[in-house]
Amino acid sequence: MRKYLFYVILLFLTSCGQKYASNPSLVELVDMDYRFSNHQLMKFCHDNNIKNENVFEWQNHWCIYTDEQHVDSLAARLDTSFPSLKINIYKKPFYNFNREKLTGEKPASKWIHIIMTANLVNDTVKQKEYMEYHRTQFEKWPEVSKGFIHADFQQVLVFRTGRQLMLVISIPQGKTLDELNPKTTENNPRVNEWNKIMAKYQEGIDDAPKGTTWVMFSSISN
Repeated sequence: MRKYLFYVILLFLTSCGQKYASNPSLVELVDMDYRFSNHQLMKFCHDNNIKNENVFEWQNHWCIYTDEQHVDSLAARLDTSFPSLKINIYKKPFYNFNREKLTGEKPASKWIHIIMTANLVNDTVKQKEYMEYHRTQFEKWPEVSKGFIHADFQQVLVFRTGRQLMLVISIPQGKTLDELNPKTTENNPRVNEWNKIMAKYQEGIDDAPKGTTWVMFSSISN
């Protein structure tokens, strides 16, 4: 299996953990030659006022999260600085759960963002089915949103470029995904059904461990 080094970079426009005023977007850098270094990335972040705690990594994968207004200029600066790298833009989430909009309740004052990635299966029919499930989830599968609300998820975003998916789950600062995620299915068996259906459409990225679908990034400042 061919391995490659990619960088998913998440640029926070406000201080770490704050929610966003505008629509989030993602930029991804892919180093196919294993020549890009952590030092180069940290220098870029320093020069562009990006805090270290806003950069995430998984093994040889690195990440920055920005908003739609700034994603193009960020991608351009990255392309200028690192012309040998492949740059992908995840401009708009095709799925957007926002707890405040659905409940009218005041959101948590500070958030942490959980970043994960996986691929869609290499089948265009199944890919369309997956997108349709998400397009109609709020109407046809309202239990999924109820599960997110019960777990105190502040937002859930799913982006797509090609077959690759990027998932952002935002939770209150001080909480963990391990603590909150089980609450999505508490007294809510239809969420289990949803999860089983979604699993048919997803697979791991090329260098994910065998049998693993979603891989999770962690903050380099931890």
